[in-house]
Amino acid sequence: MWMCVFSWRRVMALLLLLLVSFVLGNKGSDHRVRRDHGPCPVPCRCLGDLLDCSRRKLVGIPDNLPTWLVQLDLSHNKLSSIKASSMNHLHNLRELRLNNNELRIIPDLGPLSANITLFSLTNNKIEVILPEHLKPYQALETLDLSNNLITELRTGSFPALQLKYLYINNNQISTMQPGAFDNLSATLQVLKLNKNRITHIPSKMFKLSSLQHLELNRNRIKEILGLTFQGLDSLKSLRIQRNLISRLMDGAFWGLSTMEVLQLDHNRLTEITKGWLYGLLMLQKLHLSQNAINKISPDAWEFCQKLSELDVSFNQLTRLEESSFVGLGLLGGLYIGNNKINFIADGAFRGLSSLSILDLKSNEISWTIEDMNGTFSGLEKLKKLILQDNRITSITRKAFSWLDALEHLDLSDNAITSMQINTFSQMKNLRHLYLNTTSLLCDCQLKWLPKWLTENNFQAFVNASCSHPQILKGKSVFTVSAEGFVCDDFPKPQIIVQPETQSAIKGSNVSFICSAASSSESPMTFAWKKDNEQLHDSEIENDAHLRTQGGEVIEYTTILRLRNVEFINEGKYQCVISNHFGPTYSVKAKLTVNMLPSFTKVPMDLTIRAGSTARLECAAVGHPTPQIAWQKNGGTDFPAARERRMHVMPEDDVFFIVNVKAEDIGVYSCTAQNSAGSISANATLTVLETPSFLRPLVDRIASKGETTVLQCIAGGSPAPKLNWTKDDSPLVVTERHFFAAGNQHLIIVDTNIADAGKYTCEMSNILGTERGNIHLSVVPNPTCDSPVNVIQNAENDGWATAGIVIIAVVCCVVGTSLVWVVIIYHTRRKNEDCSVTNTDETNLPVDTPSYLSSQGTLAERQDGYGLSENGSHQFITSSMSGYFLQQSDVHGACHLDNRSEDDLDIGSDPLLFSYPGASGSLHVRGNPYDPDAYEIFQSGYSMDHQFSNFNSYESEYLKHKDISLHAQQQNVCSHGGGHTMAGRFVGPVCNYKEGTVIKSHLEVDSLDLKQNQDQTIPVSYSTYLGTFGKPLWRPQLENNSSNAQPTFYQTTSYTVPQPSLKLDSSNKELQRAHPLDENAIIFYKGTSDYQRTSDFQCYEMDT
Repeated sequence: MWMCVFSWRRVMALLLLLLVSFVLGNKGSDHRVRRDHGPCPVPCRCLGDLLDCSRRKLVGIPDNLPTWLVQLDLSHNKLSSIKASSMNHLHNLRELRLNNNELRIIPDLGPLSANITLFSLTNNKIEVILPEHLKPYQALETLDLSNNLITELRTGSFPALQLKYLYINNNQISTMQPGAFDNLSATLQVLKLNKNRITHIPSKMFKLSSLQHLELNRNRIKEILGLTFQGLDSLKSLRIQRNLISRLMDGAFWGLSTMEVLQLDHNRLTEITKGWLYGLLMLQKLHLSQNAINKISPDAWEFCQKLSELDVSFNQLTRLEESSFVGLGLLGGLYIGNNKINFIADGAFRGLSSLSILDLKSNEISWTIEDMNGTFSGLEKLKKLILQDNRITSITRKAFSWLDALEHLDLSDNAITSMQINTFSQMKNLRHLYLNTTSLLCDCQLKWLPKWLTENNFQAFVNASCSHPQILKGKSVFTVSAEGFVCDDFPKPQIIVQPETQSAIKGSNVSFICSAASSSESPMTFAWKKDNEQLHDSEIENDAHLRTQGGEVIEYTTILRLRNVEFINEGKYQCVISNHFGPTYSVKAKLTVNMLPSFTKVPMDLTIRAGSTARLECAAVGHPTPQIAWQKNGGTDFPAARERRMHVMPEDDVFFIVNVKAEDIGVYSCTAQNSAGSISANATLTVLETPSFLRPLVDRIASKGETTVLQCIAGGSPAPKLNWTKDDSPLVVTERHFFAAGNQHLIIVDTNIADAGKYTCEMSNILGTERGNIHLSVVPNPTCDSPVNVIQNAENDGWATAGIVIIAVVCCVVGTSLVWVVIIYHTRRKNEDCSVTNTDETNLPVDTPSYLSSQGTLAERQDGYGLSENGSHQFITSSMSGYFLQQSDVHGACHLDNRSEDDLDIGSDPLLFSYPGASGSLHVRGNPYDPDAYEIFQSGYSMDHQFSNFNSYESEYLKHKDISLHAQQQNVCSHGGGHTMAGRFVGPVCNYKEGTVIKSHLEVDSLDLKQNQDQTIPVSYSTYLGTFGKPLWRPQLENNSSNAQPTFYQTTSYTVPQPSLKLDSSNKELQRAHPLDENAIIFYKGTSDYQRTSDFQCYEMDT
């Protein structure tokens, strides 16, 4: 198009020149005398201020040239030199043309040179440009040296002149030296170096700050380096057409920030990238036709967002991606014709909101028009669409969606067979519709077309005729009646089996099946598309067979087989079955390829100090990309998350916990999951803490003879080891000293004055050591009173309690010593102690709960009884079973009757009680222990333990008690349960024998035999028992009434899980034999690891 316009303009210019020459010739022959200046010299012609002496075969300057002339044309003569003297009188001369002569150098015109503004020397034999030849022309503005023999442009070839237009076209220039034009930088506006032999443009060649137009067409340039055109600050247009450019380096046009037109047609470019377009901020027109461009980079137009016209026609483009034209919101004309485009992505034109002309002629976009709906979305202002010669055979109803403003649509040179009804109805502004086809399938579905074309006056632009049915073949659609469009058969294929969406594991085989039927015998072609692009090298199996016996319908089946599928096989697959009457497209079946996740980074076990930052790494690969999730101990409750100390870095595959604390200890699970499955990996976080005191150490004041507990509750990780010293010396351990809970409790039985002093608790682990002191003071007991006074003043006299307890112990030992031996050595049956302590909340001892490790297993208990590190007494393991506790603190400990917080933890293990009586077993009016539980109770307990328990708790202890029991023996009796008597002391000491029953701690129901757990049951009970030699204690009676019954309440502790009491049907006989009193208080202790005391008879002692 541009070539035609250019040629037409040259023809018009030539005709105009001939006309002027003819007029001048006539005037020269008829009017040789000018009215105002005298006669015109022979053989020249005069026209105004112009003296035309061209084409006169002159070898010299004519004589007597008139002084009035301003323009002198001596072209097309045989001048080889110019005598300056012959022109000295031409003071008004401004323009001199010496074209097509035989000059070899730029002539010297003498003083006249300073007046010349236009000097044309085209088509001479000038070989070199010397500055001294041009220096006299100080007023020169236009210099044309085209069509000479100039071979190089040397540095300084052009002196400082007023030159604005310089033309050196069609020479033999192959070398240009930097600085050749530097002296013209202030004035030069147009520079043309077309049709030379330039192969390379040196860096900083053009330092022409005023240059606006530069042409380098028809040279031999192959590459443009970066910064080549730096210095052309005012350049408006650059034309480098018809060269051999195949590479444009990054920044090739940097510095041309004001350029508006760039023409690179007829080169060898293969790609459009933002690198070589960098800096073209004002570019409006870019012509790249007749190259070999096959790709447009996604971000190519980042620096050219003011582009209004883009011509990439006659290239090798095959695809238009969604990002091909991103950023060209001001583009008005897009010319992409004569490429090989067969794929246009949905939304490829979405950003072209200002586009008014779109030329797509001579491509291969038939499938885009036939099967896709959103191809032209975003082109609300498009007025002209050219789809000529695109192999389009059918048009769907939504093919031209979004084109409401379209005025011109060219569908010519397409063998269109069918068009769905209302294909053009949404284009209300359509004025020109060009359509020529002889392949229309004139069935009932095309009945609407001639009527619509006639109503919209498109008959003059449309040439459409039928090819089927045979009776209408060759007829124009405008001559066929409405009744002639019938559907008697279906020659165009119809899909009867659609391909199905599938999911597959990587490496497996997949098949897609598609079937169609047709009544025509026209040859059928099969094709498969993936993501709207045809598959060329795939394994396809085709089959055809008759569907009916008469042979009227042929069924075609095509199978696409994919072997060892990989991730690149994912996409949407579609079959296309076509014949002479057009194609049919199936639905799109999606294939998803999955791969089970696998870890690339596995979290590792981590041990870290408290206060530091824990860093756990976890990463996995798979398809689809797996999602990473974290859990702690199987749940999502992270203390670090609640306290905003947890951070997840998805881009780095890292899980952070800052300021690590002890509660962060646990097993952290990293789970990687996708649609194929999930995998997990665990890591254990261990937090190291320096030893510390969880409770402050409290000085103690104890009465002589009572049991004293010194607490040193240690914290730290790993668990610190504890050691006790007394008065800064090793603790001398006797049979009265016991340790519990990993040496955290120091228990002194039968405290005496020598036990007073400073006790130091030293705890240590690998991180350090911590020490603390407890001062123990021992005060003597008050004088013992009579038993009657003791009962009346129980809260003020502790000696009575100790005396009664000791009497009971002695009675048990003397009366049942023989039973001990028989049971220990022959029956190996065990029992538990039972005790009713006179606490204000009727609490009972409970084992310290077992600890659940991070792996979900029971950790080894650290609480127990034994010697300190420097002691020598025997070690006795505490029970692992739990206890039912009516009321307990958050640590599961019973409140004892010495009114001291420090003694609370003593109840966490029954072995703390050295008194050989009932101290923590189930006390009920009956014998609830069964033989099975009794054996469990006895398991793991050796004879040595029994003897050691007996000796340390019975004989040796009793040696310190000089109390006679004969006074009380008269009231001692064998008893299965104590009587309830107001004002009397009842000390039941129970003997549980072979027929007793004990329930498993998993079946007990928290004493709730008749009431719900959340109910409070008042129980009247008036039995009180002193413990560890402490004074008797009983609740104060309301209104100082000695006859009032104190009330105790059964409650269930929810703080520490405890086993509950539940008597099943197997114990009904036992319940009948020993019915439970509604007012009885029931205490339960689970199975013990070792037996503490031997069986003994139960006595009731009245005082």
